[in-house]
Amino acid sequence: MRIFYVLKVGILCLWVLLDTPNAAHAFQVVVSSTATVKSPADAATELHRLFDEEWQRTLKENPTQASQLGDRRHNKFWPDTSLTAIRASQTKTRQVLSAMKALDRSTLTAADRLNARLFEYQYEADISEQRFQLHLLPINQRGGIQDKDTTADVLPFDTLRDYEDWIARLKAFPVYTARTMALMQQGIHERMLHPKIVMQRVPAQIRKQLVEQPQDSPYYKPFRTFTVELTDAEKNRLRTDAAAAIESCILPSYRTFLEFVEKEYLPACFDEVGCWQRPDGQTMYAELARRFTTTNLTPQEIHDIGLAEVKRIRSEMDAIQNEVGFQGSFQEFLIHLRTDRQFYFDTPEELLQAYRECCDRINPNLPKLFLKLPKSAYDIRPIPDQMAPDTTTAYYRPPAADGTRPGSYFVNLYRPETRPKYEIDALSLHESVPGHHLQIALSMELTDVPEFRRYGGQTAFVEGWALYTEKLGSELGLYRDPYSRFGQLTYEMWRAVRLVVDTGMHSLKWSRQEAIDYFAGNTAKSMLDIENEIDRYIAWPGQALAYKIGELKIQELRGRCELELGSRFDVREFHDVVLKNGAVPLDVLAEMVTAWIVANKP
Repeated sequence: MRIFYVLKVGILCLWVLLDTPNAAHAFQVVVSSTATVKSPADAATELHRLFDEEWQRTLKENPTQASQLGDRRHNKFWPDTSLTAIRASQTKTRQVLSAMKALDRSTLTAADRLNARLFEYQYEADISEQRFQLHLLPINQRGGIQDKDTTADVLPFDTLRDYEDWIARLKAFPVYTARTMALMQQGIHERMLHPKIVMQRVPAQIRKQLVEQPQDSPYYKPFRTFTVELTDAEKNRLRTDAAAAIESCILPSYRTFLEFVEKEYLPACFDEVGCWQRPDGQTMYAELARRFTTTNLTPQEIHDIGLAEVKRIRSEMDAIQNEVGFQGSFQEFLIHLRTDRQFYFDTPEELLQAYRECCDRINPNLPKLFLKLPKSAYDIRPIPDQMAPDTTTAYYRPPAADGTRPGSYFVNLYRPETRPKYEIDALSLHESVPGHHLQIALSMELTDVPEFRRYGGQTAFVEGWALYTEKLGSELGLYRDPYSRFGQLTYEMWRAVRLVVDTGMHSLKWSRQEAIDYFAGNTAKSMLDIENEIDRYIAWPGQALAYKIGELKIQELRGRCELELGSRFDVREFHDVVLKNGAVPLDVLAEMVTAWIVANKP
C-alpha cells in the first residue's frame, strides 16, 4: 500500500493518510530491475525518473490527498480501496525497490545519494509492514469515510469544473463505501480489528451525516454559496445535481454503512485494548515502534525511557507547585488546575480569540531563532463540530502546494470549560510556529529535492521537532508566569506519558483504565482530553512514540553542538541545519548535525 503523510497533532501528526491505493486510475510505472546504469548522467536520470513516476503513482492512488495539495487532475475520484488494487500496489512497491537497489549509486552526487537513501528507507519500511495487513483497518473514531465531507474544505471552487468534479465524487461514493466495508469484512475474517471502546464512537459520527434534506448535508456545503461567477441556470443545475447525488448516493451509503458497523463490525471488535490481540500483534507493534521512531528501540526500552522522563519532569512540576505556594499533594494540585474556573474561558469565542492572540505574540519574535521563515501563511480555525467531541485538543493541516490555501491550525472549542488557559502557549508553539507550520511549510518550499521529500517525511522528526519547539517558548517571550510554565511541563509530560501508556497497552497488556489512571496521575490535562488521547493511542499503535523520542534526539544534538562549538554556536544556524533537508530519519539527522559541528569547530 502506498502511503503519504499528512500531519495532525494529536492526530495526524506525520501525515498518515487512511486512504488506500487507487489502482483503477493509477499510473502504470514501468520499472526495470535488472539493468545497471553505468554513466553518471544515466544514473541520475534513472533515479529521478523513478522519483517522478512514483510520485505520480502516489497522487493517483491517493486522489483526495492530491486534491489537498492542489492537484486537480484527480478531483473526481476517491481512493480505490479494493483488495485487488491494494495488492497490485504492494507488488509495484516491491518492484520499485528492486529497481532502486539495482541502481549504481557510485556516480551519483552526494545530494542524490541522500535522495536514494531516503527513498529506499521509506520503501523498505512500507514493504516490511505489508505482512501485517494494516489496510484492513480503513477507519477509526478519528477519521474514515464517515467524515469525507471535509475533503471539500481543502478544495478550491473557482471554476465550473470544480463543482462538477465534486458532484462526480458524490456519485462515486457508494463504490468507495462498498470497498471500505469489504476491507472491514476481511478484517473481521483475519482478526485485524480495532477494540470496541474506540469503534463505539463511530455510529454517532455516521448518524450526523444522515440528514433529512440533502441541502442540510455537509457534502452540500460548496453549493450554498458559490465562489465563482456562474449564471443562474448553471447554479440551479449544480444545486439540483448535488442534491440528487446526496439523496441517491451519499445518504443510502451511510445508512448501509451504519447498519454494517452496528450489526457486524462492532460485535466482532476486541473487548480488550492493545495491538497484541491481532495476529502476530507483538511483532506488529515492535515494527510500528521502529517505523514511528526511526530507531531500533524495543517497546520495553521505550517504556523505560518514558518512566525516566516522567520522573524527571515530575520533579520540575513539583518545583512550580512550591513556587506558587499551593499547600497540598500533587494530586490535589492537579485537581485544582482542572477545576478552578480562573483557568478556563466561558465561551468558545473567548478560547478561539486567546489562541489567535498567542500566535500574534509568537510571530514577530521568530527571527530571533530562525534564519529562514516560510512564505506560506497559516490561519487558526475551529475543529469541525461533527468530529470535535471525539478528537484531541488541536491539529495542523499543511497549506496547498500551489499556494492557494494557507496552512491551518485547528483548535478544539468543544466544551471550553475543559480546555485550560495555561496550555495555550505550548500548544500553539507546537501546532503553528515554530512547530508544525514552520517546519512543514519550509519543507514544502524546498526546490532542490524530490516531491516525496517535500511533502512527506518521518513522524519522529516532524513530531519531535514540534515538541522541541515547545521549549523555545521562553526564548520567544512566552511562559511569563508559573502556570504557563506548568502548562509547558504538562505538555512535555503528556508526551513522556505516551511512551509509557502506548507501550503499556500495546505490548505489556495494560487495560484502558490503567492507562487513563497513569495519565491522570501525572498531568493536569482534563479527563475529557485524557480519555480522547488514550483512545487515540488505542486506535493508532506506535504513532504516539514518535514525539518524545524525536524531541530527545534534537535536544541531545543541540546540547552536543553547544558543548563542542562553545561561543561559535548560533541557535539560528543550528535550526537551519536541522530543518533544511526536510523530515529525515533521526540517524540521518545526527549525521548532518555532526558534519556541521566538524565544519564549524575552532
